[in-house]
Amino acid sequence: MSFVLRWAFAFLLIAATFNPTQLNFVRWAQTNYSEQLPLTVLLGLLLLAAYVIYLRATLRSIGPMGMGLVMSVVGALIWVLYDYGLLAVNNPDAMVWLGIFALSVVLGIGLSWSFVRRALSGQYDVDDSDS
Repeated sequence: MSFVLRWAFAFLLIAATFNPTQLNFVRWAQTNYSEQLPLTVLLGLLLLAAYVIYLRATLRSIGPMGMGLVMSVVGALIWVLYDYGLLAVNNPDAMVWLGIFALSVVLGIGLSWSFVRRALSGQYDVDDSDS
C-alpha cells in the first residue's frame, strides 16, 4: 500500500466526519440522531475506531513531536502559497478543506513513516518482526 493510498484513506476519514458540505457524519448525526440513534451510535463508533487506528499508528511512528513538525511544515507550505498569491484565504469553505488536507497529510505520513524508515535504513521496527 503506497503513501498516496494511506493519505487518501485519512482524507476520506476526516472528510466523512466533517466537511463544509452537507454530506458528512456530524451534520447527518445532528439532524437524524433522534430518529436513528442506533445507527448514529454505530457509525460514530466505526469512525472512532478508524481514528484510534490512525492516531495510534501515527503516535507510535512519529510521535507528538513528529506530528507537530509535519503540521508545521504543512502550515509553512500554506503560508508560502498564500504569500506568493497562489492561495486565497477569503473563502471559509476552502479553508476547511485545506485544514482537512493538512490533517490528512499528518495522518498519512504517520501511517507510512515506518515503511519509509525501513526502506531508508533497512531496519525493522520491533512491531514489524515476524517471529
